Amino acid sequence: MRRMAMALGVGAAMLSAAASAQTRPDQKAFFTLYKELVETDTTLSTGSCTDAAAKIAARLEDAGYPARDITLFSVPDHPREGGMVAILPGSDPSVKPILLLAHLDVVEAKREDWKRDPFTLVEEGGYYYARGAADDKSMAAIWADSLIRFRQLGHRPRRTIKLALTCGEETTYAFNGAAWLAKTKPDLIAAEFALNEGGGGRYGVNGKPEVLAIQVGEKAAQNYTFAATNPGGHSSQPTSDNAIYQLADALKAVQGYTFPVRFTDTTHAFFTAMAKTTPAPVADAIRRLLANPDEAEASALLARDKTFNSTLRTTCVATLLSAGHAENALPQHASANINCRIFPGETVEGTLTKLRELAGPNVTVSANAPIRPTAIPPALDPRILEPAKAVAERYFPGVPMLPLMSTGATDGIFLEAIGIPVYGAPGLFFDADGNGIHGLNERIGVKSLYEGRDYLYDLVSAYAG
Repeated sequence: MRRMAMALGVGAAMLSAAASAQTRPDQKAFFTLYKELVETDTTLSTGSCTDAAAKIAARLEDAGYPARDITLFSVPDHPREGGMVAILPGSDPSVKPILLLAHLDVVEAKREDWKRDPFTLVEEGGYYYARGAADDKSMAAIWADSLIRFRQLGHRPRRTIKLALTCGEETTYAFNGAAWLAKTKPDLIAAEFALNEGGGGRYGVNGKPEVLAIQVGEKAAQNYTFAATNPGGHSSQPTSDNAIYQLADALKAVQGYTFPVRFTDTTHAFFTAMAKTTPAPVADAIRRLLANPDEAEASALLARDKTFNSTLRTTCVATLLSAGHAENALPQHASANINCRIFPGETVEGTLTKLRELAGPNVTVSANAPIRPTAIPPALDPRILEPAKAVAERYFPGVPMLPLMSTGATDGIFLEAIGIPVYGAPGLFFDADGNGIHGLNERIGVKSLYEGRDYLYDLVSAYAG
């Protein structure tokens, strides 16, 4: 694994990404698209996904896409949170389309916190640095570039290829383009299946590809509010029904509760594979839990690993607190946000029922808008998995590929709710530290980006025919 200090490099010159020496003309063309997209601010506070979508649409038009095959969209109350859908018609209308999905919006980034300007793409130490360099503008740029390459090469696939670039994935309360398309324009994005973020690969400590993952399913993210209210009073005369204490008791009850173990086909396959490579006693615990999900000792052992724990069950955790109004007054109000990641097949309402039970009678619990759909896991479809493995064997020979359920959440959940199974495509490799995604100094390896671009282009070609 190449750690952050190694990536920065002592005394390394800060190079403009525009000076990146790529040898193939198509790589240079891709880089200009990628750079323009990354350097277009698409944060919710100061940026514009609408602007970014228009820039991609202009590039598609320059490549020969007619206006009828490009749809730019936004809504009046969120004019800067728009998106785009583009279509490359296939030669066989009897074959259902494939949809390529990526989000244009990025997490907020403060210049004073970063070592470099987060909205200027910088190449340094074998990495591209910028907010969105990885999440998710690497994939958005690759999908758009793939459609341009297909058009320029005169390639007409058998299957229609659709591209949806949307906003709102990174912010729960923002206008969500994927949800809007699924609700209001389902015919525009109708497809047999979709490729999205969520998959990828991991480099080992030696800097070589260690494992590939294809995401087959994800949890549903849902926020809940715990609230305790009280008449309050003077702090010199405390009472037993203090709102802060009542809230604290409810939060401790959530902390102490462990949701039951569940398996999907994907997580069953994942843990089956992990049992073959994980040393004892963890491997033995995995096998026991696969045989009996109610095996308490095995469950407790695996729960010590935060990745295993979150892959096995619904999880809920306190993330925000607000209480009191004066330092010398009894609190009249105390509230907390509980962020849950709900296991596929389990519901927002069912989780709410359990949280209310844990909170007790003195604390109210409500589900916060927006209410996410129930997560529906896609099938472990060999028509999806086998081409991904076959193309990977050409690019990353000998690197194993595992099906993975994301413990986070993507916009794929909105498509799955209307019957489009979504798979997180492998191909882009990351370091074990997560490459600063959602944090400081986000980066992606230059080699990873260009290899991933070629892999994903060939993968889409294989699916499209």
